[in-house]
Amino acid sequence: MGHDHSHAHHSHSHAVSFNEASLKAFQVGIALNILFVMVEVVAGLAYKSMSLLSDAGHNLADVASLLLSYIAFKLAHRQATTRFTYGLKKTTVLAALFNALLLLVAIGTLGYESVQRLQAPPVVQGYGIAWVAAIGIVVNSVSAFLFFRNKDTDLNIKGAYWHLLADALVSVGVVIGGIVISYTGWFWLDPAIGLAIMIIILISTWSLLTDSFKMSVDAVPSGIDLEAITRIMLSVKHIVNVHHIHIWPLSTTENALTAHVIIDDQLPFEEKLKVIQELKHELIHHNIHHSTIELESETVHCSNENEKLEPFTQPHRH
Repeated sequence: MGHDHSHAHHSHSHAVSFNEASLKAFQVGIALNILFVMVEVVAGLAYKSMSLLSDAGHNLADVASLLLSYIAFKLAHRQATTRFTYGLKKTTVLAALFNALLLLVAIGTLGYESVQRLQAPPVVQGYGIAWVAAIGIVVNSVSAFLFFRNKDTDLNIKGAYWHLLADALVSVGVVIGGIVISYTGWFWLDPAIGLAIMIIILISTWSLLTDSFKMSVDAVPSGIDLEAITRIMLSVKHIVNVHHIHIWPLSTTENALTAHVIIDDQLPFEEKLKVIQELKHELIHHNIHHSTIELESETVHCSNENEKLEPFTQPHRH
């Protein structure tokens, strides 16, 4: 038996890791949102608006989220060491998970305050709320646009994009609410909008929470089908059996695979190595960036007694 390791990188869009455009987007997004949070907090206190304070709390959580993702991206640049043999790529997964948990805490805190105010709505200035929220539409739309291009390449970038886009839509709702309040005097509408914001945040956060949790426990990454990958491996000429397959995320952009592969015994050893190289090259095109293949023969191979997944085999091909 033998082992073959691949740590190849490629230029496919799914493998784009931490490019300068993404880092710049985080820097600009963080700066814009910090400024807007300050404006919302001051205006929210001045106008006694729960919708503005709720949105400020959400935007502050987004700032923390963007900051954590940015730090994780910088850490992921670190070279591998004898202690951290894959480097610190996994920090991007931990950042995504922590971001989701942080948003849940914000939802609980601001949701409670909205319920309290709904029972005794304070007098608020509708037009003031509308003007501040209108600024939020611009800030969040610009910030979301910065992440649009790379939103499908990384979970943290995707999370930032959708959260900022949701913020822009929430700001639209706050503008409408502010205008309605100024005309009708329905002050209960302000905390009601605050609660609606919490529900929107919860819905948008749930997928980030579940995806990041699965990644943190090394589940097969979303978008990768284990059986499909197995079929692709078996489609490589001379491979007759594949088992002990494990696929997991190294980071929010890179995936790893280990597998035991049986190759036609009639092939010379050097030819078997070429088959392994062809296999690794094929895996790279299917979003598997690091692969470790254990080579086995048809007569000498490992036992599958402890393997939960059934081994995949196919007839000999010559």
